[in-house]
Amino acid sequence: MEKPELDFDTIDMAALQPLIASRALSARDLVEHCLQRIDALDGRVNAVIELNPDAMEIAEGLDRDLPETGLKGPLHGLPVLIKDNIDTGDRMTTTAGSLALAGSSAKSDAAVARRLRAAGAVILGKTNLSEWANYRSSRSTSGWSSRGGQTWNPYALDRTPGGSSSGSAVAVACGFAAAAVGTETDGSIVSPSSMNSIVGIKPTVGLVSRTGIVPISHSLDTSGPMARSVADAALVLGAMAGSDPEDPATVDADVRRSADYTAFLDIEGLDGARIGVPPDLAGFGMGIERIFDDAVAAMRDAGATIVDIPDMPSRSDVGPHASIVLQTEFKAGLNVYLGRRGPDIRVHSLEELIVFNKANKDKVMPYFPQDLFEKSALRGGLDDLDYLEARKTCLRLTREEGIDRALSEHRLDALAGPTIDAPWLIDWVSGDNRCGSTSYLAAISGYPSITVPAGYRVGLPVGISFIASAWQEPTLIRLAYAFEQATKVRTPPTFRETVAF
Repeated sequence: MEKPELDFDTIDMAALQPLIASRALSARDLVEHCLQRIDALDGRVNAVIELNPDAMEIAEGLDRDLPETGLKGPLHGLPVLIKDNIDTGDRMTTTAGSLALAGSSAKSDAAVARRLRAAGAVILGKTNLSEWANYRSSRSTSGWSSRGGQTWNPYALDRTPGGSSSGSAVAVACGFAAAAVGTETDGSIVSPSSMNSIVGIKPTVGLVSRTGIVPISHSLDTSGPMARSVADAALVLGAMAGSDPEDPATVDADVRRSADYTAFLDIEGLDGARIGVPPDLAGFGMGIERIFDDAVAAMRDAGATIVDIPDMPSRSDVGPHASIVLQTEFKAGLNVYLGRRGPDIRVHSLEELIVFNKANKDKVMPYFPQDLFEKSALRGGLDDLDYLEARKTCLRLTREEGIDRALSEHRLDALAGPTIDAPWLIDWVSGDNRCGSTSYLAAISGYPSITVPAGYRVGLPVGISFIASAWQEPTLIRLAYAFEQATKVRTPPTFRETVAF
C-alpha cells in the first residue's frame, strides 16, 4: 500500500488515526517525517532544544503492538514536542533552558507527560523556551535561554517568537510535530501561539496537572496544547486533562473535564453567541485594529452579537498586586521543585540559583539580569499578609469585577480581543517591546482562554483570544472553531529573513 503524503498543514491529527489503525501509516513513518523536517529546518529557527533518543524505538513498539492491542489512545503514534520545563523520567534532561540545570534529568515523568504517553503519543523531544519561563528578568528577550540560545520566528527570522513557550509555538508552526505542549503563567501559551499563527489553549487552572513542571505561580500556572488547528488542540487537551492526587488544584478536574473536547467542534458555533469586545485597542500597535475589526465582522457574519465592554480592569490596575503574588509563589514553589529533583543538580534553592547565575554571568546573563529572582528572594512565605491581600485583590479585579461581571451583566458567552501585538524585532539590548496584550485577564483569574489566527500585519501573525469563566473550555472551543472555519486565514511560515514592507 502506498504511503500517504504527509503535510501537517493540510491534515488534522484525527485524520491520521484511521491511517494508523489501518496500517496505511505507521508511528515510525510519522516520527521519521518529523525528524527529517527538524533536521532540514530547525537550523533556521532553533526551536528544538533536545531530541528524545528513544523516540524511534517507542514508535516501533506502538507499531508492533497495534495488531494485538489496537490503538493505545487518541494520540496513538503521534509525535508531540514538550517544553523544556516539563519533567520526563527518561534519557532527556529537564532544564527550563538554564545552564544551572544543564545535564540533569528528572526522576520521573510529569503528570502531563504520563498522560500523553498513556494516550499513545510519542514524546519526540523538548523545545527551547524563554529561560525559567520568562521569569528571571523584567527586561528579558522572549525565546532566549542560556542553554538553548535564541529561537527565531519563522514568519520573519529577525522577529520575536513570543514567550515563554517559544520553541513549542515555532515547532508547531514549522510542522516539526503533530502538536506541542506549552506552559503559561501569563501569556506564555497564547502569546507565542498568536505570534506564530497557531492555536493555543490556556486551560482553567486545575484542569491539567502541574506536578513535575518547573513552577512560577501555583495560582496561575498551567500547561496546555499548541497546534495548527482548533480540532488538533481540542484532541490534545482531552488527553492532558484530569485530576492528579499530587496537585490539589485538580481535585475537580475529573468531574469538570469533558470526555472528548472534539465533540464541541461546531461550525455554527458563533450563531446566536454574544461576544464582548473592548471598544478601543489602546496600547496595541498599528494595524491591529484593522485586523480585529475584520475578526469582529466575521463573527457578526457568522451570527454573533457583538457587545462593547468598556470598563474591564486594565493590566496596570492588576499588575502591582500580581507582581507580589508571582514573586512570593515563585520563591516557595521553586524551592520545593528543586528540592524534589534530588542531589545531582547544581542548585537546590532560589538562593543557590542566584549565586550560580552571578558566578556564571558571562554565559547566563550576557543580555539581561535576574532582578525578578532577586525580588522574589526577598519575599516572605505563603502566609505573608501582603501576599494574601494581593491574591485577594487579583481575584476581585479579574473575576468578580472583571470577567464574571462582564459575562453576567451583558449575558455573554465569552470575551474576545487581540491576543497580543504582531511580533516585534528581537532586541538583546532593551528586551521585549511588551505592547498590548489581553492575556492577563485569563491568566490572573485562572480562567481559560484560546487564541486563533486572525490575520497578518505586513506578513506577521496576529491572533484573537476568546476568554470565558472557569471550566468553559467547551464554549471556547465551539466559538474558536466556528471563527477559524469562517475565516481560514492561517498560512504556513515562509522563513523570510525580515519583513518586506
